[in-house]
Amino acid sequence: MHTQIVLFDGFDPLDVVAPYEVLHAGGTASGGAVTVELVSAEGPREVISGTGGLALRATATLAPERADMILVPGASGRVGEPGELPEEEAGAGERKQDETVPVLLGRVLTTELPALLGRAMDDPGVTVATVCGGSLVLALAGLLEGRHATTHHLGLDLLDATGAHAIRARVVDDGDLVTGAGVTSGLDLGLYLLERELGPRVAHAVEELFAHERRGTVWRARGPVPAAL
Repeated sequence: MHTQIVLFDGFDPLDVVAPYEVLHAGGTASGGAVTVELVSAEGPREVISGTGGLALRATATLAPERADMILVPGASGRVGEPGELPEEEAGAGERKQDETVPVLLGRVLTTELPALLGRAMDDPGVTVATVCGGSLVLALAGLLEGRHATTHHLGLDLLDATGAHAIRARVVDDGDLVTGAGVTSGLDLGLYLLERELGPRVAHAVEELFAHERRGTVWRARGPVPAAL
């Protein structure tokens, strides 16, 4: 299972590093059955996050035809006040400090990333995973209509407004789309992906190594619809 984790300007570092470490450890525990790399839509480059100028290096270009799984993080920035308007249009001018998450996500939509993610979503052999606002990148690009997904709790209404079925759960499995909620859910998402793809023994070994126990039930569209509680 080869996984490409996407970097874009303003990404949230924990959304990237948490699943990267989990999947990398899963590769070690499985004798190399999992590989993982950092990529960007533009190719190899240093990509600056939205957290204090912290940068990570993409070593390759996002290429759905080379991946079994593509993982998209969210953005790190100010949430913004209700009704706050951006000072500039998304994609115009240079990045400023202290930008809001909507501006950062909006700027992503002006890059080649949405088209590449669209190719991945159309390929039944590729699983697309997201952490936090990564699902909003897909949703705002029109790629999640009718799909079950989650995101950071502050973005659930926006996710629902795009035509996706927003689920208030830590991890949502919708087949070839697996989404995680808030930033720390990247650990749980990574562990669940290891369990789903390689089995519980490898996932448990990594869970024990990281001294982290997954939280909550992974939501899937199976079983009877629960009655009101």
